[in-house]
Amino acid sequence: MTIHYSVSDHVAIVSLDRPEALNALDLDSLKALRAALAEARDDDDVRVIVLTGSGHKSFCVGADLKNTQPPATNFGSSFVRSIDRAAAEGIYVRLMDLGSLRIFKPIIGAINGYCLGGGLELALQCDLRIASSHAVFGLPEAVVASIPAVCGIQALQKAVPSAIAMKMLLTGCKIDAAYAERVGLVSDVVEPAALMDTARELAGTIAANGPLAVQMIKKVAETSSNVPLAQALEFTELAWGAMRDSEDRVEGRKAFAEKRQPQFKGR
Repeated sequence: MTIHYSVSDHVAIVSLDRPEALNALDLDSLKALRAALAEARDDDDVRVIVLTGSGHKSFCVGADLKNTQPPATNFGSSFVRSIDRAAAEGIYVRLMDLGSLRIFKPIIGAINGYCLGGGLELALQCDLRIASSHAVFGLPEAVVASIPAVCGIQALQKAVPSAIAMKMLLTGCKIDAAYAERVGLVSDVVEPAALMDTARELAGTIAANGPLAVQMIKKVAETSSNVPLAQALEFTELAWGAMRDSEDRVEGRKAFAEKRQPQFKGR
């Protein structure tokens, strides 16, 4: 099995498991990853998702270059196909675009080693990123005469200062965990043995909050990040209005007044 999936205490753990290939993703792995994430998305018991790689050596080094050679199919004809058919005909990068899954539950990237190429593009699509102290980050596509084809060019420039992003993109250089934390690519760096415990603790803190509110915050953040402020504020007000009469919001206020822990139900 290339993907491991488990759920406990409202937290889904999705782990890439191809250690012999540094958790590189071939077509089957990408399909299994999307299936696991979709399962977490649709499970009402899941409130937070943690994405990680098995072992301590690698989170993910992107696409499996040995098994993703250019196909005989003409790109133009494949470009207009559905996600699955385009992927089967060589446009496998579409499967790495998690946005098409429409997941509004928070995703935490627990980065435990090499996080390169498409692996970093996966991590950049996570809402939070924490790293082990020996993690290494980079987008080395230019070195092999390619480009980050999912979201790396745009997402890296949003995640870190533009000058740093462009240096990484144009040179293919790698940065360590300490530098990644300093420039804001990750929020926390911990020792390797503590990575998953830290991820679970962070996920548990988020899962204890109102699940609808958490998902709405993510939806507002994603939807309004590139629109004029007036439109962003209007959408935020509509989102607030949609939440105002929810059972969880009423329960949150009652629990606060009664000085007890709220019992949220996600409705």
